Amino acid sequence: MAQINKPNEYFNTVLWSGDNATNKAITGVNFQPDLVWIKARTEVHQHNLFDVIRGVNKNLVSNSTNAEATDTLYGYLASYDTDGFTTQKGSSSGQWNVNETGENYVAWNWLADNTSGSSNTDGSITSTVSANTTSGFSIVSYTGNGTAGATVGHGLGVVPNIVLIKKRSTAGNHWIMYHSALPSANYFLYLCDTDPQQTATGFFNNTAPTSSVFTIGSDAQVNANTSTLIAYCFAEKKGFSKFGSYTGNGSANDGTFIYTGFKPSWVMMKRTNTTGEWGMFDNKRNSFNVATAELKANASDAEEVNGAIDFLSNGFKLKATSAFMNASGSTYIFMAFAENPLVGTNNIPTTAR
Repeated sequence: MAQINKPNEYFNTVLWSGDNATNKAITGVNFQPDLVWIKARTEVHQHNLFDVIRGVNKNLVSNSTNAEATDTLYGYLASYDTDGFTTQKGSSSGQWNVNETGENYVAWNWLADNTSGSSNTDGSITSTVSANTTSGFSIVSYTGNGTAGATVGHGLGVVPNIVLIKKRSTAGNHWIMYHSALPSANYFLYLCDTDPQQTATGFFNNTAPTSSVFTIGSDAQVNANTSTLIAYCFAEKKGFSKFGSYTGNGSANDGTFIYTGFKPSWVMMKRTNTTGEWGMFDNKRNSFNVATAELKANASDAEEVNGAIDFLSNGFKLKATSAFMNASGSTYIFMAFAENPLVGTNNIPTTAR
């Protein structure tokens, strides 16, 4: 498997200050993004996720069970651009979602295949897929059939470690996550709340994904008949991404070290044995160690100084006793994407910052 030597060509974080402009071009992404996840840092506002299959003005909210919205009131995206994206002014006086004056914003960006997707018939349900097999990321749209054991093609060509599903068409439905570090495919997590890992056959039918499809049960949140759903699928790639688990040790001075094989640029973790927030850290909001600026994927909260990690050349080390990231004896899952691989194209190891 080839190593990715320039991770920021597939995932990157950008920051900006809102100015309420009618159209504001956000640049510096290094590619045309296919998934854009935006969060206001300085105010209590919802997360907003836009992707190339659903379109520029249709948002989903990671901290809510809301249905997909065409949000022309509080701002949205006007376009996906070659080096970023352009925000669009809403019809209200503010742009809470994307560019309100006086607020600071962050966007996390992933590259799929820069198309609105193509038909995939690998599963019993035909899906529309925009996939990047190099970085192990795909966006999958499908329509449920209500049948337990239905399969959906994901387009990655390898087994995904994470499948994150959201029902688009009606409210009251959670974000459902399969994570390969959970005990089995019968386990799941809700991205939009603090619940611990739980079991239910209705979500993934107690069946692990394969290199071509993921399996869904009959639960309406992942497979309601005639309902539209979106899935984000991630497969681990050397030098670019790592998805795993760890056990906290409760030490602020010498917390648990998690090996990734690269210097992380973005980390999200979740306590699984009991309740806990989804803590999010990145290398742009935290430009040096110790990284303490945290956002929560499950909450609309503004950025907080909460928890602490060091981004190292080959992983990350916990530097706080916060329960959401490092309670002694507690178990956690994580997602991490790279800033630099451990060894670059010149075979010189990447140094810690």
